[in-house]
Amino acid sequence: MGHDDLPTLELAFPGPERDRGVAAILSGRKTALTGLLEIYEHAGEAVPVTGQRFSVLDSEGRPAVTIELVDVRVVPMKEIDDGFARAEGRGYSDVAEWRAAHEEFFRSDGVSEYLGHTPVIDDDTLVVAERFRVVEPDNSGGP
Repeated sequence: MGHDDLPTLELAFPGPERDRGVAAILSGRKTALTGLLEIYEHAGEAVPVTGQRFSVLDSEGRPAVTIELVDVRVVPMKEIDDGFARAEGRGYSDVAEWRAAHEEFFRSDGVSEYLGHTPVIDDDTLVVAERFRVVEPDNSGGP
């Protein structure tokens, strides 16, 4: 199955944050990601399921890597632990750093604009916690 046959996944918003996330996946540092359940609901998208594959796009909208979800859970933020936080591959040393970064992103202007309001983020806020494995990097753009 090629990249064109897969649903796409875009990390954060195009730019440095997305580029760092894609690089972390390609390096093997990033094996988990977190989404705000409210964003899925607002978009009318189903929560992904274990075994589902995605073509992760870079900031230019090009396929960068294919991942397969190995675990998907919808949990309150308070249930995220240090191990999951570190698996996000963003250099978080513990869940407190993960939490601060995700609260900032989920309350950002981009997310608030998309949702039409600033979401309430607290211990009980539901997030989609996904663990994945890299199936294949996309080498088509290389020499």
